[in-house]
Order: sequence, then C-alpha cells, then structure tokens
Amino acid sequence: MKYISSKKASEKWGISDRRIRVLCNEGRIEGAVKIGRNWSIPFDAVKPVDAREANKKEYFGLEFDFSYIDSLKESIDQHRPFSKGLANSLHEKLIVEWTYNTNALEGNTLTLSETKVVLEGITIGGKSMVEHLEAMNHRQAILFVEDLIANKELLSEWNIKNIHALILKQIDNTNAGKYRIENVVISGAKHTPPKHYEVGDLMQRLIAEYQNEWKVFHPVVRATLLHGEFVKIHPFLDGNGRTSRLLLNFELIKNGYPPIIIKNEERAKYYDVLDLAHTTMNYEPFIKLVSKLVIDSETLWLSLLD
Repeated sequence: MKYISSKKASEKWGISDRRIRVLCNEGRIEGAVKIGRNWSIPFDAVKPVDAREANKKEYFGLEFDFSYIDSLKESIDQHRPFSKGLANSLHEKLIVEWTYNTNALEGNTLTLSETKVVLEGITIGGKSMVEHLEAMNHRQAILFVEDLIANKELLSEWNIKNIHALILKQIDNTNAGKYRIENVVISGAKHTPPKHYEVGDLMQRLIAEYQNEWKVFHPVVRATLLHGEFVKIHPFLDGNGRTSRLLLNFELIKNGYPPIIIKNEERAKYYDVLDLAHTTMNYEPFIKLVSKLVIDSETLWLSLLD
C-alpha cells in the first residue's frame, strides 16, 4: 500500500497539517500509521468529515432519570475489586448468555446449553458450521472489545471494522470488516438504510458526533445512540446487529456499568423501538428498554455480591 505524509495529505485535502495530526490521533483517518512522531497515511484514504461543519441531528426523548441506575452502580463499585472467582464466574456467564442471545436474534438455532458446549470446543451434531463459527467468533469479539476498554483505546472506524471482521471470520471473509458496496433493505422494518456510497461519509460523521456532541449525555444515552445510529447506517452487508450490540456494551462497560443482554424473547419489542428511533428520531422507548436491562444486570450483579 502506498502511503503519504501528513503534510502531503494536508495539501491534498486542504486541511492544516496540525489538524491532520489531530485527526490521526483520534483514529479518524483509516489506516493511518504512526512512525515515531510522524504519521503515514494511505494514499487512497478518504478525506475525514469535519465535525464542526456537520449538520447537527435533532434527537427526541433523551431525557431520563438515571439516578436509580447510578445508585446501583455506586453499590456495585463499593464491592470492587471483585474476587478472582466471582469475576471469572460473571465473565463466563456473560460470554455464554450474551453470545447465545445476540446470535439467536439473528436466527442462530443453538440453544443456551449448546452455545456453552460449543464455546468449550465441542461440536454439536445437526448444527451447521456457520452456527458454530458465529458462537466462537462472537466470544473473540467480546474479548477484543474488552481489550479496547482495558487499553483505553478510542472508538474508531478502524476498531469497528476489526470487531466486525471477528464476527464474520471464516463465515464471509470477502465482506468481513469491509463496508458494503451495494444497497440493502431490512426485512420487516420501515426504515431503509442509506445508499452504499453514503456509508463512508456517514460513519465518519457518526464517530465525530460520538466523540463531540454526545459527550454531554449520560453513558446509557450514548450507548443507546451509538447502537441505534450505527444500525441506521447499516454499514456492513451482514453482522450489523451483533456489531451494534457489542458497541452498546463497549460504551456501558467503559463507563463502569455492567453489560446488558437483549434476550431473544424481547426480539419484537427491541426491533420495534429501534425502528421507531430510525424513522422518527424518538429514542425514548429505546432508552427505556436499555435502562431496564441495565437495572436488570445491576440487580443480578448485586445479588451475587451481597
């Protein structure tokens, strides 16, 4: 791959060299590599959108009383650090239940117990290889997200693509980690995703919005918006739902809240509030659903800690 310096990129895009370096540090120029104090930028990298020039969206229903959620979080924090045994137990339970439910929402037929067995490395007769890979890949994606948080890495398009690449590893290597190059429709939804040629620009704007405008919101609101606006763009051909739920929990975990699990039994309600947000920008029902699930997770954790 051919690379150019930040100075050359500055001349090419009409952006100051200093601004180019800031954008590289924020992870907003895909594929940029830091060598010493200098940045090398792919020759064919897309010019980043300036968040200061982007049209602000108008969201509705973002007001919510998070005092109870935050009080439960404080109670959990008082028990930190958890014992090694409890931490491992919670982590194993999370990976199995999260993997089972997120894949079930997408049509995977592995049961909860079968998912646990597959994650232990055992093959289930009568189940497809794709279903096995979906379970194993999702665990790897969870571990990758946890590493991002542990290393305090910023969320970027690059990392979102890496998450997606893990989800589709050996299932669809052609499209894994790559934005779609064709238009799509979502079965059963009123919302129609944007044209494929708009995806790159919209994803840049999403990251800019997340890093700037959304800073003033509560973490639960940011997590919900990140999930919702990502799925609205539908940047990948497949795997958008699983990626979006990983992004939602990335934001929750990063801010000290327990991850949530959207259960398969809640599929209809989940898709309804998501489609409402996409078509009306009203996020109130979606935030209420996520908030309820955060409380459920916090309550479960406290029951094990007390």
